[in-house]
Amino acid sequence: MKKLTLLSWNVNGIRAVAKKGFHEWLKQTDPDILCIQETKAWEEQLDKSLTNIKDYHSYFAEAYKKGYSGVAVYSKEKPISVKKGIGIEEFNREGRILIAEYPEFLLFNIYFPNGKARAERLKYKLDFYEAFQKHVVKLKKQGKRIIICGDVNTAHKEIDLARPKPNSKVSGFLPEERAWMDRFFTEGFIDTLRMFNNNPEVYTWWDVMTRARDRNVGWRIDYFFVSDNLKDNVTDAFTLPNVMGSDHCPVGIEIKI
Repeated sequence: MKKLTLLSWNVNGIRAVAKKGFHEWLKQTDPDILCIQETKAWEEQLDKSLTNIKDYHSYFAEAYKKGYSGVAVYSKEKPISVKKGIGIEEFNREGRILIAEYPEFLLFNIYFPNGKARAERLKYKLDFYEAFQKHVVKLKKQGKRIIICGDVNTAHKEIDLARPKPNSKVSGFLPEERAWMDRFFTEGFIDTLRMFNNNPEVYTWWDVMTRARDRNVGWRIDYFFVSDNLKDNVTDAFTLPNVMGSDHCPVGIEIKI
C-alpha cells in the first residue's frame, strides 16, 4: 500500500503564478499529483519550465480561444491514459476536463463553469453539472473508483461561505446549484474535507477587488470528491489558505491505496 498526496489549485493563470513562486512551492510541497485549473494558456504558449518540470509528467487541455479556461495535470507516476473532456463538444471546447487513469483510480481534474455572467452561462453551468454527473455515475456503476477535484464554482452549504444570505441570489450559491450538489452526493460521492473538518470559515476563494482575503470573507468552491468505494482510503483532506499567488488557495487529500 502506498500513500499519495494530491493537490488541486485554481491558479488564475499559469504563466502569472509562475512569476509568483509556483516552482518553489511545488518543489517544497512535492505532491504526487497536482491538478491545476484556469491555466489561461495553450501548451504551445508555455516554456519548458512549465511543460517539463523535473520528476513530473505533464498534461494540458486548452480552450478554443487563448487566455481562457484550461486545466493541467502534473503527475509523478505516468498515468495509463489521459483523456480530454467527456465526449460532448460544447463542453470539451472550453478545455475544462482532464481525466487521468491510474491502476487504482480515475482522476477527474475539472474547472467547472462560472454562471455569474448571464443567464445563458448559468444554463451552460447547470447543463455541464448534469452531463458530468451522468458520466461519472455510469463509471461508478461499472466499479470504477473515482477522484474528482477542481474549482466547482458553487459553495454547497451556508457554512461554506462567509455571507450566505446576501449571496443567496448570486450564481455560486443559488438554490438550483446547491440542489445539484445534493443530488450528486446522493449518487455516492463524498466531499472529502467534511470527512475531517466541520469547522466554519474554511474558504478557498476570496474576492481580490475588496481585499476579502485579508478579512477571510470567502467562499469554499474548490473541492476533492471521491466515490464512496474510495472513502476508506482517504486519510486526510485539507486546504492551504496561506499559499498565495492566486485568488484561490490549493486544496488537497492524502490517500492510501
